[in-house]
Amino acid sequence: MDLLKMSEENSPKKKKEYSFFFKFLSMFSVVRGYNIFIIILAQYLAAIFIFSPDKSLKEILFNLDLYFIVLATACVIAAGYIINNFYDAEKDLINKPIKSKIDSIVGQKTKLKIYFLLNFIGVGFAFLVSWRAALFFSVYIFLIWIYCHKLKKHPLTGLFSAAILALLPFFAIFIYYRNFSTIIFTHAAFLFFVLMIRGLTKDLENIKGDIAQDYQTIPVKYGEYFTKLLITILVVFTIDPIYFIWKYPEIGMMKYYFYFIGIVFSFFLFLLWKANSKKDYVILHNIIKLIIVIGVLSLMLIDTSVIIQRILNTRI
Repeated sequence: MDLLKMSEENSPKKKKEYSFFFKFLSMFSVVRGYNIFIIILAQYLAAIFIFSPDKSLKEILFNLDLYFIVLATACVIAAGYIINNFYDAEKDLINKPIKSKIDSIVGQKTKLKIYFLLNFIGVGFAFLVSWRAALFFSVYIFLIWIYCHKLKKHPLTGLFSAAILALLPFFAIFIYYRNFSTIIFTHAAFLFFVLMIRGLTKDLENIKGDIAQDYQTIPVKYGEYFTKLLITILVVFTIDPIYFIWKYPEIGMMKYYFYFIGIVFSFFLFLLWKANSKKDYVILHNIIKLIIVIGVLSLMLIDTSVIIQRILNTRI
């Protein structure tokens, strides 16, 4: 009986199942499925609490155009991670050896096929909304490619373009709802500075691989001290949008998130100036990720009545 069980476990069919499972995990790692989930969540929360606060949950959640925009975003960003992984394969062997091994389970040719397929599907979803949406995502795909191919290897263009590309999915929602309020631009400014801080911290974390592959990032070209100084300046820059956001009563209980940010950034800067190893920069990078994730979730605090009253509202 035991021998029969062992033979079944080692059968070609079983091996094929395991192979498919590991390939799925590999692709999930390559496309960073966890990041895409956060982006989708952020788009819907932004639509509910910022871009269209006067609409019911039913109108937003069952809006097919918004659904297709979110799907297009997920496909195009997943494809972007694939092409980024393709160009960074050698660098990741140095900076992320474990992740690199997981990612390499799926061959590069297969990844490229999936890259083109996801982009095609993404533009198709966008076309279901309008030809303008399809054009927007087509340009977005090109910008991601040019970033991975050229821009990221240069200090300033790499830093700015990475932050802008991360903001563009929310720009698609912004254009769809045509909500041009000042608070939206203020939120965008705050997020832009945080994304630049994240980018610089990530460059400090990956400095060895960048040097090996001749990526002229800011830490490589100007050194760690200058990069830390620049990060500190960017943290100070976040005070301005935070101050203006505080003045808006519309943010509701989200103001407590910005109190939290003040404490976390003070702790972050303390650790930043003490950091001198990859392990230290990984911790700092994770702190920024935490700030972004909590920031996404804190959108629900803008109007708590949306959570309670809208759910109980008969319109839903």
